[in-house]
Amino acid sequence: MRKNRHAVRRRWSSLPLGIALVALSCAKPAPPIAPSNEAGAGAASSNDVSAAASEPACPALVPEALNPPADATLALALAATGVQIYQCSVAAGQAPAWTLEAPHAVLVAAHDPVAIHFAGPTWQALDGSRVAGAKLAAAPSPDPAAIPWLLIAATPAAPQGKLGDITHIQRLDTVAGLAPSSGCDANSVGARVLVPYRADYFFYHKAPPGEPVRQCRSQAQ
Repeated sequence: MRKNRHAVRRRWSSLPLGIALVALSCAKPAPPIAPSNEAGAGAASSNDVSAAASEPACPALVPEALNPPADATLALALAATGVQIYQCSVAAGQAPAWTLEAPHAVLVAAHDPVAIHFAGPTWQALDGSRVAGAKLAAAPSPDPAAIPWLLIAATPAAPQGKLGDITHIQRLDTVAGLAPSSGCDANSVGARVLVPYRADYFFYHKAPPGEPVRQCRSQAQ
C-alpha cells in the first residue's frame, strides 16, 4: 500500500502545469483582501499600495530586510493560490527530508487570472511576458504555519508585456505552504506532496522620472 500511495503522489505532481492551473481556476475564489488605508510619509517610504480596491493590501508590518530599492515603484499587486511541491530526497550523509521542488500557482486580480507561477522560480503573465526570480532576503511569516516572506530580484526572460520591466518582487501575507513534518523516510525517497498555499505578490519596476513611488515597505526611517 505504501508504494501505491507514493505512486499516486508522483502521478499527480507530474501533471502538466496547464492541467494543474485549470484545477486551481475551478476552485472557489478566496474573498478579496481589503485595501490598506495607511498612507506613507514620502515617496521612498510610502506604505500606500491601495490605489485600487482589487489590489492586495500591504501588511501592517513589513520587515525592513524586505524593502524594495528606493527607486522601485509598484507596478501591480496580485493574490496567488496554488501549491508548493515538495519531494522526499536525501543528501549524502543526511536523513531523508522534504525539499522544495517547485511552486504551481495562479495569480489573480479581482478573481481574474493575470499570471502563473511555476518552477525557476518563474512568473509568466497571460500576455507571455515572463520573469525569473532569485531570492534576495527572507523573513519568517507572522504565522508560524506559513512559508516565509521574501524579497526577490527579477530578471525579464520575455521582456515585452505586463512583466517585461519588473525588477523586484515581494512575497507577503503567506498562508500555509510549509513542508510536511513527517512522512519522508528511507522507504519514501522520491515521493512528492502538493501543499496548498496562498500569498500576495507585489511586483516593482523602476519609477519613471516624476512618478510618485508606491511601495509596500517597513516604516523604519
